[in-house]
Amino acid sequence: MRVKRDGVEEKRPTSLPCRHIPRRRASNSYGGIPLIFLFDFYPDLENCSKAQAVAKKLTKGISKKGTRIHTKVHFYRPKTLSLERNPKYSSKSVPKKNTLDKHSIIKYPLTTESSMKLIEDSNTLVFIVDIKANKRQIKAAVKELYNIECEKVNTLITPRGLKKSYVRLSKDFDALDVANKVGVI
Repeated sequence: MRVKRDGVEEKRPTSLPCRHIPRRRASNSYGGIPLIFLFDFYPDLENCSKAQAVAKKLTKGISKKGTRIHTKVHFYRPKTLSLERNPKYSSKSVPKKNTLDKHSIIKYPLTTESSMKLIEDSNTLVFIVDIKANKRQIKAAVKELYNIECEKVNTLITPRGLKKSYVRLSKDFDALDVANKVGVI
């Protein structure tokens, strides 16, 4: 079939099957020919609804969302859904036991000459205690084990890596009697 276009005769086929139309194309042309002119060359193409839909999309451009206008220089990651943990089993089979009880806090009383002098002179008992124990725990452990009131607790860590605590007793209690009861003297 011959058709005159701009004064020039062109030969074109009478029909084109739908499979020749590109399904997913980002550009607005088919083989270098703009899609708008395809309908001029192939009038049977307009009857093919799939081809029309594809051509319409390609001429218009496929855009589901409009482009976002960024007003800041920096990009901040969007907050996504964060679900709360829902484990099928616990990560530990047995709950952790408190290892610092009153018997493990105080290891043993110290029976050196200097500690004996402190018992006699300044109403103070000397204990070797657990390295992780703090002054409040030591005070509570002495109160529970020996039923005595402490005025104050001083601690130091020896060069051997042991924690030594000086437990000053209140005026109501005598360190010498408590030392006899404990078995220091």
